[in-house]
Amino acid sequence: MLSDLVNIGFGSFMNSTKVIAILSPDSAPMKRLKEEARAEKKLIDATYGRRTRAIIITNSNHVILSSTIAHRFTEYNGQNYKSKESTPK
Repeated sequence: MLSDLVNIGFGSFMNSTKVIAILSPDSAPMKRLKEEARAEKKLIDATYGRRTRAIIITNSNHVILSSTIAHRFTEYNGQNYKSKESTPK
């Protein structure tokens, strides 16, 4: 379980197996998604007041705002996936 945690910035972590999508926050549809999640009480702001650089969608339909750049998540998951894949059975 602890190996599935990924740093989403400033000491905040989340379970990487719950991530459905990591999206850029710049488009109008993503801004609407953020506002809809806020209205439904499903928005988690992990930016600590900094600029949002990634929007993370989870399998529970929560929307997480992160100020960490999205490529860090994919690099981490790629390393995590390879280490699990190369483990002998």
